[in-house]
Amino acid sequence: METTTARVLRSPTESVLARFLRYVAIDSRSAEDVDTVPSTLAQWDIARLLVGELRDLGAQDIRLSDTCVVYASIPANVDDPATIPVIGLIAHMDTAPEVSGANVKAIIHADYQGGDIVLPADPTQVITVAANPVLVDMIGDDIITADGTTLLGSDDKAGIAAILTMVDTLRENPEIRHGTIAVAFTPDEEPGSGIDTFDIDGFGATFAYTVDGDGLGIIYDETWHARTATVAFTGRNTHPGSAKGLLVNSVFALADFVSRLPTDMLPETTEGREGFVHPARGSIEVERSTLIVGLRDFESTGLDARERMLRDIAAQTQDQYPDVGIEITVEDFYSNIKDVLKDQPHLIDDAIEATKRAGLTPVVRPIRGGTDGAQLTFRGLPTPDLFNGGYNFHGKLEFNSRRGLEKTTEMLVNLVQIVAEGS
Repeated sequence: METTTARVLRSPTESVLARFLRYVAIDSRSAEDVDTVPSTLAQWDIARLLVGELRDLGAQDIRLSDTCVVYASIPANVDDPATIPVIGLIAHMDTAPEVSGANVKAIIHADYQGGDIVLPADPTQVITVAANPVLVDMIGDDIITADGTTLLGSDDKAGIAAILTMVDTLRENPEIRHGTIAVAFTPDEEPGSGIDTFDIDGFGATFAYTVDGDGLGIIYDETWHARTATVAFTGRNTHPGSAKGLLVNSVFALADFVSRLPTDMLPETTEGREGFVHPARGSIEVERSTLIVGLRDFESTGLDARERMLRDIAAQTQDQYPDVGIEITVEDFYSNIKDVLKDQPHLIDDAIEATKRAGLTPVVRPIRGGTDGAQLTFRGLPTPDLFNGGYNFHGKLEFNSRRGLEKTTEMLVNLVQIVAEGS
């Protein structure tokens, strides 16, 4: 069958760059440690916008759930759609809680000709070639950044823009044969709570892909095995003016515990397939202090070893501070999708072929993070992760490019066509 790269397609009614710039201007930052979903009211704003845009693009079965999940279906254009598996495409609407996503002022650095990129609203924020060697390969591209005071929002508004531009492209080019496509946009991916109520049965996909990865051409077939440890330190408070012999300050026990974590086992000192422990956040008061620690490893045995290490450290701190109560609670967060995807190699094979047809070199690797697909995979919907062209997620040095957005869209157009061909 003729591929999309072998002919000139009619352009979508709106460019993927224009869509992306519209989405990043909407503050949809999520929040940690909030019991409601979505964790912020702002996420409803982009959800309602996307519902309207899906309607304008001719999508069917559009619905917005009471937990802010947007669902839609793109009808097949083949004679016997039942012979083609339904592919799902998913992106998340929220941006990371750690850095502001309000009043994002996207800047297009047109026809980039090399060198470091200084972000104008805060010149201390510099995207350097030394730290981002991919810039060498982006000469002549239009690079998109924020102004240095916020993140950009490629994670994952680039994925949303690419999916909707793919839908637009398919509508403008009906000769591209495809089966039914299920589309969903989710809230609260960053804190990990938004996927809990995802309606897999109603979504209707046989398998899915999250478009939530980063650099061009990268396909992720593994995630972490992940657990979250809550370490609680209980002391005894009293008036500091008469505290001698009575006050037991839990803060010092927490500090001792943190100081014992191996420095070669932290996120900032590990890479590749090395796991880590990550003291991420917490609270301190005399009476009670808490620490939230992320545990990550690509192997379940490695994750078990990290949990044992954490408990050993707690015992050492207990010996040092016998009057402080120390309790560790560990919860499973998600598992490595490789355990499921290894039995469905066609999902990665199809993504590799779609990437090649877009003129890119595919790279299959594990992602040092998690996606909505991790939980979906273990709930019965196999879901690897695909690139969206962005870099430096979750920070003010985040960037994407015109080519990154366009090639992601092209890859998705190829992918739905390949699924139809394979049937």
